[in-house]
Amino acid sequence: MDPLDRHLLSELENGLPLVKEPFEEIGKRLNLTGREVLERIRKLQTAGIIRKFRARINQRRVGISANALVAWKRVDSLHGDMGLLLASFPCVSHCYERLPVPGRWEYTVYTVHHGYSRDAVLAEIRTLAGHIGAQDYVVLFSTEEFKRVPNVRIRENGSNIV
Repeated sequence: MDPLDRHLLSELENGLPLVKEPFEEIGKRLNLTGREVLERIRKLQTAGIIRKFRARINQRRVGISANALVAWKRVDSLHGDMGLLLASFPCVSHCYERLPVPGRWEYTVYTVHHGYSRDAVLAEIRTLAGHIGAQDYVVLFSTEEFKRVPNVRIRENGSNIV
């Protein structure tokens, strides 16, 4: 990765400009053509530096305000990995596994759900619980959003780009 790639990543962190030719616009800022910008993006993807290139929707602006973290106790009767099973459901946006705190917190699998209402999200979670045979889980709804940016940003992680 060269300094120009770092500048490109910095530009991409701001999102694509809302113009007819966004890669041309970014290219102007970097003294590149739009085609050169796309070639560099593809090269960074092939190298594994950029894992995904996608739109990020402001959920609250489109009405998705019911966001829940569900903590699940492991279901021993399941055949296979509970995390992989839960992650396979379309209603699950994220799925994590953590170590329990013996005697204090025995939940080990966590899923994240988003919806337009708490009732809809709860119904979705109950259906999911019934499907996998889980009876012990805790639903924690978020009440306020404090930060919504990727956890790794080129300008905040060792880059000298301002």
